[in-house]
Amino acid sequence: MDGFDTTADADGVDKETIRQRVWDDLEESGEARFPFPPHGRIPNFAGADDAAERLADKPEWRDATTIKANPDAPQLPVRRAALRAGKTVYMAVPRLADEKCFLKLDPDELSDYDAATTVSGSSEHGEQVGPDAVEEIDLIVSGSVAVSVDPRSTETVSGGSREPENGGRIGKGEGYSDLEYAILRGLGLVDESTTVATTIHERQLIDDPVAIGDHDVAMDLVVTPERTIRPESRAQPSGIDWDLLEEERLEEIPVLQRLQSS
Repeated sequence: MDGFDTTADADGVDKETIRQRVWDDLEESGEARFPFPPHGRIPNFAGADDAAERLADKPEWRDATTIKANPDAPQLPVRRAALRAGKTVYMAVPRLADEKCFLKLDPDELSDYDAATTVSGSSEHGEQVGPDAVEEIDLIVSGSVAVSVDPRSTETVSGGSREPENGGRIGKGEGYSDLEYAILRGLGLVDESTTVATTIHERQLIDDPVAIGDHDVAMDLVVTPERTIRPESRAQPSGIDWDLLEEERLEEIPVLQRLQSS
């Protein structure tokens, strides 16, 4: 399980096996985009702009005023679209290493949205804030290496034939996306009703039974350049599972120390 003790994995295909398969496929098919290689990262893909446009047409997007987004290349058009639509964007600082562990991108305070939404530009143009200064999050957009869904599913199909693991996300293996969600949940900034979305290529959709743990965040909305999929909903993590966190991670992240002592 990404970022936590892996001894409690449920039955399913090993995540690393799927990561390597998806990374190889994106590269060999020519669908990967800069930065190269796609391996070891949230892979950028052909059609990322189209996926962002499709996401922006969804009611969860239209209703959101604050978005928590990942900093990776395939979600760059999502971050830019959010600012252009007047939405505030929050991004976690790398590895949550600072007491002020979030970057706030306020469209009213920024003049160059293109620069502010890059990985390097966000730290230069954004405002670094602590948890107390973060607004309630309306929508989370996560980067993914792969997502488990029924390949026949679309937003117009009911969930009757979908398996419980649908919407299971596989990240790049460091666990920060799930941990960021757990921290936001612990701070009361997201809850069970907060939509979690991802934009990916069709080749990142898998139908393997994936080892999904209780702390793994499920995707409510999966958007590719071609379609939108709404996996069968399942319970999201209710907060941080302290028993699964490694001691080294606790020592590295100040906000975890704060939450543990509160």
